[in-house]
Amino acid sequence: MSPEPHRAREPHDAEKTSDAPGLVHRTARELAAGIRAREFSAREVVQAHLDRIEQVNGAVNAVVTLVAERALDEAHTADEATAHGEPLGPLHGLPVAHKDTHDTCGIRTTYGTPLLADHVPERDELIVERIRAAGAITIGKTNVPEFAAGSHTVNPLFGATRNPYDLRRSAGGSSGGAAAALACGMHPLADGSDMGGSLRNPASFCNVVGLRPSPGRVPSWPDTAPWSTMAVQGPMARTVADAALLLSVVAGPDPRSPIALETPGSAFGGSLDRDLTGLRIAWSPDLGGAVPVDREVREVLAPAVAAFAALGCVVEEACPDLSGADEVFRTFRAWQFHLSLGALLETAADRIKPSLVRNIRQGATLTGADLERATVRHGALFHRVREFFERYDALVLPTSQVPPFPVEREYPDEVEGVPTTDYLDWMRSAYLVSVTGSPALSVPAGFTPGGLPVGVQIVGPHRGDLRVLQIGHAFERATRHGERRPDDGVMRPGGRVLGRHEPFGASGQEPRR
Repeated sequence: MSPEPHRAREPHDAEKTSDAPGLVHRTARELAAGIRAREFSAREVVQAHLDRIEQVNGAVNAVVTLVAERALDEAHTADEATAHGEPLGPLHGLPVAHKDTHDTCGIRTTYGTPLLADHVPERDELIVERIRAAGAITIGKTNVPEFAAGSHTVNPLFGATRNPYDLRRSAGGSSGGAAAALACGMHPLADGSDMGGSLRNPASFCNVVGLRPSPGRVPSWPDTAPWSTMAVQGPMARTVADAALLLSVVAGPDPRSPIALETPGSAFGGSLDRDLTGLRIAWSPDLGGAVPVDREVREVLAPAVAAFAALGCVVEEACPDLSGADEVFRTFRAWQFHLSLGALLETAADRIKPSLVRNIRQGATLTGADLERATVRHGALFHRVREFFERYDALVLPTSQVPPFPVEREYPDEVEGVPTTDYLDWMRSAYLVSVTGSPALSVPAGFTPGGLPVGVQIVGPHRGDLRVLQIGHAFERATRHGERRPDDGVMRPGGRVLGRHEPFGASGQEPRR
């Protein structure tokens, strides 16, 4: 399926006086309330976001498939439901572009690879099914790295997604298209997924909110490894309250997922207001020296400690013992890559990016002893972290070890003088948290002197998703860093920007570093 062209239309009389451009800067909760109260229509909201995509997507390259006419037709149906007093879902009339690794019925889903350039699924996967059942309107798909491998959104099919705060920089990944589109106002909510930081790193890079929920909080189906807790799906938004709104419709039990948690999603749909007085916060600028952190990131996050203290929290520097976490993550990640993509080694190894081939081959070399050792260390890690959270209510640390890096690179060459050996090294502040089973929330925390966003990561105990949302909500309201949106002037570059279908790097190969 080819991207559908956006066609302008004449506004209805009721729409001519609306503040259409301002709609794209409103929160999802404000938009949903406004549609319900008939302050504006779903068609107005969808059209405003389509107009926004037309205005800025050429520079940012976040939305890679657009279904404009279908979206407007669905918006018309949504407005009829409102007019007739029918029951309305919590996301009624809100436009959403889904991550291009999430299957969408009748809409091209490429996984960022030429191997699936024309792939059109015949059904929605569970997270998309739930979002649409809640009343959301699909407007398209957002860009990803090839097969979502890595935390920099670039692929040979669509090129690179650029950071809306500086088009010369990465938007992060693998949910980079979703994060950049949120920051620009192309949609008010986004779905994503996270194994090693793919909901959190792009949120940090693009000054939005991303939640890696506890495993099982958002059930996944279909899934080649349904018992695995490594990869999860979750919400992204411009505010913590909006992320909680989306979580309220995608969370909850489902018989197709054996690890799905029984708590209904509605538990996350209410107010997040909470008095943080006396809350015990462990602050760790570098996980006890386990990870190097860029000086600018450290300097931006230093005031966060004071912000939590001002909210009444008791803050002290501490971190859990994460011994073995690196081995656990890399072992299970390689195993899962081989499980999901191993067949490509025989059929398409020369047509996917070299780093992905290396990851799959690493999985092929794993032995039973490797998996046994990783399993035992994983269990011990869980219990050490569980005991840590008996002493502290939350752990706070950098989301990303670096600010957004140059878009031409696959990954940073070094972090604060420490060379990186592969594209995972700079993501350790995120992926070491992934293997603990803890929910982790990235919230905007400030900007470097050069105007690049930096996020703070709030981690809670296993299944403590509501707690991290409440803490993040309080921090967000106290600091208001998330209210700083990209300058539209930045998204009108004078230099050359990769086009939507232009390969990244010479002959579509990965760039040399």
